[in-house]
Amino acid sequence: MRSFLAQGIARLLVLGIAGSFLAILIVLVVVVPFLPGYDPYQQDIMVSLMPPLSEDMGRFHVLGTDFLGRDLLSRLALAGRISLIIALGAVTLSLSIGMVLGLIAGYFRGWTETVIMGIADVQLAIPKVLLLIAVTALFGANLWQLILIIGLSGWVIYGRVARSIALTLREREFVLAARTMGATTSWNIRRHLVPNVTSQMLIVGSYEMSQIILLEASLSYLGLGVQPPTPSWGMMIFEGQNDLVYAPWLSVFPGLALFMLVIVIQIFSQFFTSETQTPR
Repeated sequence: MRSFLAQGIARLLVLGIAGSFLAILIVLVVVVPFLPGYDPYQQDIMVSLMPPLSEDMGRFHVLGTDFLGRDLLSRLALAGRISLIIALGAVTLSLSIGMVLGLIAGYFRGWTETVIMGIADVQLAIPKVLLLIAVTALFGANLWQLILIIGLSGWVIYGRVARSIALTLREREFVLAARTMGATTSWNIRRHLVPNVTSQMLIVGSYEMSQIILLEASLSYLGLGVQPPTPSWGMMIFEGQNDLVYAPWLSVFPGLALFMLVIVIQIFSQFFTSETQTPR
């Protein structure tokens, strides 16, 4: 009883911390861009490297300014939006491709499964980070290119999960009965396989989202992600490290924002997973 109570308290504490982080991120990403007078691209060298909680000619810089005099809070908010757009877009693309190919491979078996899983094995043999660095270095990267590149490189995990579920479902009684009664293959997949696979795909996607956010930040840190003047948390950390001694807030605040977002996604994905897998 005490152990159960302690686990419940610990769980509530973790969810409380995650909820606090989530509230801060919502204010940062949703509310801050609507504040008047805060342009993330406006430069003013005269107010460069101002510390947090400083004021200049009526403008209050909560998080200070960067080396070009741009308001750090507004740039942090825009960079958060960029990271979420890339993560959501890439996860949606990877999930869609992986689920379709995985269901086809698991349902049809034979040479179709061999070809699809062979392509997946080849892609798994190439380190994902090195592949992304090579592609972005060759072809460049903007917002939509990053979504496309990361999305196309991440479908394999969804495909393997969807295939394993499809292999089990294709032999279940309700699928065999529908096939016996003349149901088409496409109807069977849409009616029976897709609804049973979707929840597992969402669980995988919740885990992958935090990895994509970190991956995008890493690419931006290396100069291969979102290009200036569009802000990115990884690029802001890189730009701030040159002034780390005199203006540590330039790197600390983007790093904290990145940390909070990843923690929130991981905690709520764990909660979602446990709730989904709990027997009812």
